[in-house]
Amino acid sequence: MGELMVQVLHDRYRIQSLLGRQTGRRTFLASDLQTGLSVVVKLLLFGPDFTWDDLKLFEREAEVLKSLDHPAIPQYLDYFEVETKRGKGFALVQSHIEARSLQDWVQSGRTFSESELKIIAKELLGILDYLHHRQPAVVHRDLKPSNILLGDRTGNSPGQVYLIDFGSVQTAVHGGTRTIVGTYGYMPPEQFGGQSIPASDLYALGATLIYLVTGQHPDQLPQREMRILFEDKVNLNPTLIDWLKWLTEPSTDLRLKSARQALEALEKPTLKALEKSTLLPSGLATLAKPIGSKVQVTNTPQTLEILIPPRGFHNGLKASIGAIALRAWVGLMIISSMNIATWDFGWFFAAALIFHLYFCIAPIRSLFLALFGTVRLRITQSEIFLTYEVLGLRFSRSLTAPRQTIVKIELTRRSYERDSDGNNIALPAQINIWAGAKKFPLGNVDRLTAPELDWLAEILSDWLNLPIT
Repeated sequence: MGELMVQVLHDRYRIQSLLGRQTGRRTFLASDLQTGLSVVVKLLLFGPDFTWDDLKLFEREAEVLKSLDHPAIPQYLDYFEVETKRGKGFALVQSHIEARSLQDWVQSGRTFSESELKIIAKELLGILDYLHHRQPAVVHRDLKPSNILLGDRTGNSPGQVYLIDFGSVQTAVHGGTRTIVGTYGYMPPEQFGGQSIPASDLYALGATLIYLVTGQHPDQLPQREMRILFEDKVNLNPTLIDWLKWLTEPSTDLRLKSARQALEALEKPTLKALEKSTLLPSGLATLAKPIGSKVQVTNTPQTLEILIPPRGFHNGLKASIGAIALRAWVGLMIISSMNIATWDFGWFFAAALIFHLYFCIAPIRSLFLALFGTVRLRITQSEIFLTYEVLGLRFSRSLTAPRQTIVKIELTRRSYERDSDGNNIALPAQINIWAGAKKFPLGNVDRLTAPELDWLAEILSDWLNLPIT
């Protein structure tokens, strides 16, 4: 593109030098002849390497930049069609930021202390929080050292942080796209499938910070089960190492969910304080699925579905069967002790019906559900739905409520309380999801083990962004 040098585009922008190139796109430093200021001009030309996906991303970048107003993000200035000797195309003009990329700083030999790393992380989390809370949310999708600019050191500051290059940006409106964009080593696993969520940018941030302290791109570091192994190459506080591992969890179920959550976790002074955080009631790293559990969880940004299958015979159910047998025997003793011969048929029928309902139907129904029933909890963006199924058929009336009415996740342990007659009543360990005054219970009738309850409570807490009480 040497012929573009010194050329004036749109009768206003004089091309000065090439800043970068990507497939189908070139980025130039130019001078705005009207203002005298330096600007950045991105060109997309209809050439041999042009694709329609390139045009969609280019137009989206212009559209998104035009809607943003943040001091650490380039400002949209202009967008127009161009015609050059190499063909027609489009140009996007944005403000120029006088700073070097993190990649340039590292390659020039600059190193970063732990305190500087935290400052840079907080600045970037602030930018991501702004983007992710836009309506619709903006996901950058290509956060990496070359797309983050850092000014010169000033006092105790490592320099002003900027986020640039929104050429891969995605918004919720365009969430259906299957275009795979990003940079290998900084892309989380879900992005290889063409799907991105705000937590995808958090992974890229974690990988970028690992690059700053190791001097190596993540794809050059060893991995195990898709996790980046960097601990033996850094001299950082264990809390910060755990935080970086948390950011770069391959599974979105285990990764931090939002920039605000990541910032709160980073600001905890010690690992012990982090463990007590309401973000992670069970410890720093979120719980993995208990070994041997048959519970099925489907977790997407739009839907959370939990399927709890029957457990079959176990000690809890054996005890329940014993309790049913005992209650039935007590009921028979009560009726047999009565002088039924003196009753008329109506009274006898009423007593038999009461016996049947109290001593048989309810306990046997619970036992039948425990042995053969599947509990299905489904939460979408609009509602929460809980039902019991046997062989795929709904067994009882479903519980439903609007999603926005969910206010609390309650985790209870197995306990006992006394009734009005002074008898001990067993209260099962379970999870209660409260939607207004309506309770959605999970795990009753000894259906879940304690580790499964902890695991599911944490999944619900992360997905609903609610603390566990």
